[in-house]
Amino acid sequence: MFDDFSSFVTTLSQAPAMDTAARDAAADRNGQLTKPPGALGRLEDLAIWMGGWQGTDKPHVDTPQVLIFAGNHGVAARGVSAFPPEVTVQMVANFEHGGAAINQLCKVAGASMSVHALDLDTPTADFTQAPAMTDAECLAALKVGWDAVDETADVVVTGEMGIGNTTPAAAIGTALFGGEASDWTGRGTGVEGAALAAKTQVVADGLARHESILDDPMKVLAALGGRELAAMAGAIARARVLGIPVVLDGFICTAAAAVLEKAVPGALDHAVAGHCSDEGAHSKMLNHLGKQPLLSLGLRLGEGSGAALALNILRAAAACQSGMSTFAEAGVSEG
Repeated sequence: MFDDFSSFVTTLSQAPAMDTAARDAAADRNGQLTKPPGALGRLEDLAIWMGGWQGTDKPHVDTPQVLIFAGNHGVAARGVSAFPPEVTVQMVANFEHGGAAINQLCKVAGASMSVHALDLDTPTADFTQAPAMTDAECLAALKVGWDAVDETADVVVTGEMGIGNTTPAAAIGTALFGGEASDWTGRGTGVEGAALAAKTQVVADGLARHESILDDPMKVLAALGGRELAAMAGAIARARVLGIPVVLDGFICTAAAAVLEKAVPGALDHAVAGHCSDEGAHSKMLNHLGKQPLLSLGLRLGEGSGAALALNILRAAAACQSGMSTFAEAGVSEG
């Protein structure tokens, strides 16, 4: 476990790597299946990647877990979202009653889903005035995510709900990867014109306020992030320690994950990008992380929705790798 940012980073840095023997066995099996080499394109790469993390030449997506974390943001009072903060609480209730898009997508993907609301009655601080979270608050949120991961899951998805949270995601992106606030700040829930300009200024103000800690990824998460972002980071890190493949969702999830990669290079080797969202800076962030998205459908809902949809691609990749016959098993002549 971990008691401070240093021990968290140490724990993450000591996480086991992919099982290369299993990866090689999966690649060998793939080469014997009844198809021309490479005919299934990226499905083959995904299957081999999953096999390496699951320790088998026959990967599986039988018990996928979707985790939704919800938090409220003090910076939302600055008018950075087209929706009021009370929508966070309302949407958590909608998740719990099965009425949201993510509920339907989890059913389609055969995934379990749980919702974790983090102190919704106590928004984080406005990061233009103070750190969004104290170190202790950030660590507590990391632990919520860490503890939420089911050790029996074979794939994990993290999603979020938090009115205003594209603003901290944009601030984190700028802090970690450089550039101007305008390079990373987008429409979010639909702000445009003067409202978008004001949102961009909020991001710039936050970066200026916390300039002294921008070279420390974990401090960036605490100062500019939110509880749901920290919880997603904790869950992704726990999955890495357990060797469970992760499917990343959109801009906000990717920002949380990027903190881990910046803290420990290679921390996201177990993660694949589920999709590229319609939030403008998401593709830029994925490029910085070297992640090629599985889908690009113009989604910008959050909730883990794009990643849950992409679970079906992983399920198809695993089914082909594990269920197809080899040439020898099928009695088919190889070319």
